[in-house]
Amino acid sequence: MRIMDHSPHHAGHAGASWGMAVKATLHCLTGCAIGEILGMVIGTALLWGNVPTMVLAIALAFLFGYSFTLFAVLRAGLNLRSAIKVALAADTVSIAVMEFVDNAIIALTPGAMDAHLSDGLFWSALLGGFAVAFVITTPVNKWMIGRGKGHAVVHAHAHAHH
Repeated sequence: MRIMDHSPHHAGHAGASWGMAVKATLHCLTGCAIGEILGMVIGTALLWGNVPTMVLAIALAFLFGYSFTLFAVLRAGLNLRSAIKVALAADTVSIAVMEFVDNAIIALTPGAMDAHLSDGLFWSALLGGFAVAFVITTPVNKWMIGRGKGHAVVHAHAHAHH
C-alpha cells in the first residue's frame, strides 16, 4: 500500500485537498478498524468485561494505526527512530479523534456494549461508529495537513527520500 501521492496539488501545505484528507483518514480508519475489531474479538474470546476489552481494542487501534504509517516511512528510507517520530506526529490526533467518536457511538448505542460478536447490533454499532468517525475525522485531517501537520509530515518525508 503506497501512501505517497506525487500529484502537483500536494506540493504546498496551503492547498490541502479533500482527496488527500480522505486518503489520510481511510489510512487511519483501516488501522483503527483492524486493531479495534481484533481487540473486541480477543477480549470477547477471553470473556473479559467491557472496560478491559475496550482498552485492548483502543490500544490495538493505535498500534495498527501507527504501524501502517511506520512501515510506509521505513520503506521510504527513514531510520526507525525518525520513522516512529513521523508516525506519532502523523497519526496521533487522527487516531484519537477516530477512536473517541467510534467508542462514544458504541457506548451510546443502547445494548451495543453488551452485544456479542455474533450480534448484528455489535457490528452495526461498530461500523456505524466508524462511518461517523470517518466523517468527523476527515475535516480534522484536512485542517492538519493544510497546516503542515498530520499526514503532511509523512508526505514531506516520503518526498524527501525519493
